[in-house]
Amino acid sequence: MNLTTTAAPGWVVWALRVLATAHLAGVLAQAVLAGLFVTGDVDLLAWHRGNGGFTHSVLYLQTLAAFLLWRPARVALWPALASLGLVAMELAQIGLGQARVIALHIPLGMAVFGLSAVFTAWTWWSLRVRAAA
Repeated sequence: MNLTTTAAPGWVVWALRVLATAHLAGVLAQAVLAGLFVTGDVDLLAWHRGNGGFTHSVLYLQTLAAFLLWRPARVALWPALASLGLVAMELAQIGLGQARVIALHIPLGMAVFGLSAVFTAWTWWSLRVRAAA
């Protein structure tokens, strides 16, 4: 698993960067909405639910871009596997939230945020556009 600087075609790099950043922004919005909800603004629970669905949909697109980084770009498989891991974590997060198991929902959300931040940082700092041949 190569976590160092990696070069890939520009279209894959930019798609993954934009989608990972959008996903991270959605995850951050989830934390803000959840924080406002628990302080008493119960109307924000609907916003939290809606933003969660949107954010999870963006993650599926991120996963597709990560698989395109592996095939056809021939770079690395680990970003696709990491994105799939985030999909699994978010599916658990959705289930825990709907079941109101807050004792697990909040820590899992923090883990999703941390891993999403690391993944997004990698796309900007270590993933490079391959020079044209």
